[in-house]
Amino acid sequence: MTTTLDTTGRASAGQPADRPTSRWRDVVRRRPLLVFFVLANVASWVAWTPYVLSQNGLGVLDLRFPGGPGVSQLTGVLPGAYLGPIGAALLVTAVADGRAGLRAWAARLWRWRVGWRWYAGVLLGVPAAMVLATMALGADASTPSPFVLVALVPGLVVQMITTGLAEEPGWRDFALPRLQHRFGPLGAAAVLGPAWGVWHLPLFLTEWGGWPDVAWWRPVEFVAFCVVFNVVMTWVFNRTHESLPMAMLLHVSVNNFASMAWSDVFPGRADEHLQHAILLASTVAAAVLLLTTRGRLGYVRE
Repeated sequence: MTTTLDTTGRASAGQPADRPTSRWRDVVRRRPLLVFFVLANVASWVAWTPYVLSQNGLGVLDLRFPGGPGVSQLTGVLPGAYLGPIGAALLVTAVADGRAGLRAWAARLWRWRVGWRWYAGVLLGVPAAMVLATMALGADASTPSPFVLVALVPGLVVQMITTGLAEEPGWRDFALPRLQHRFGPLGAAAVLGPAWGVWHLPLFLTEWGGWPDVAWWRPVEFVAFCVVFNVVMTWVFNRTHESLPMAMLLHVSVNNFASMAWSDVFPGRADEHLQHAILLASTVAAAVLLLTTRGRLGYVRE
């Protein structure tokens, strides 16, 4: 039997004085954001290690994820994505906030009832912004085929289940409300944007990021995109009363148009033109929102 010290400092029989589980819970409750960011990165990066070291990445292991670029990226990336942000958010919320916190966290995931203008704005605005930004960079747009337009719908559903569900319950549902409460919307954007971008960095050592033909500036430009696009996502999240589905839809609309329609609208354009375009469009949108909202980004402190 272990002993504890009574109020006089003498040892007495009882529960362990400093159990590991108690220390862990104390750390999580005192530093939930720090624990979340550490767990999200460690869990994802460990799970991505076989993919990074495989023939789909650095080529260290005699292992190849089958199915071609699309399927192999899904099987290589998705396990780490699910273990990281959403897994860390679930664990930290359960430990730090208990059942009440889990209910609040889950409630935002089902907040679909927002005005139809938000759905129209995201579903039409994202492709329009990407096309206009690319044309501003000097590219000529072509009319996409009807097949591509039809394929956008099932592609969006798949992206919501994979990318959206894997990432946004962590970044926007868990981290953003806590960061805004502590640092305000601008401080939250300054912290969450770079953290979100850095989380992706190991994937630039795989075919996901264009390895081995990836220029040094591509990861830097991608992190910059995450910073400015996170400003737009913060505004949408706040203005829709913390609707996570709208944040997910905004996120995956970029991915979906890029993967399903980009090559059809801009045939022969290299991937770096896409990254330039989404950075340009996101920067303009973020600047407009910061000016029009005076940095508040729709946030109302409770």
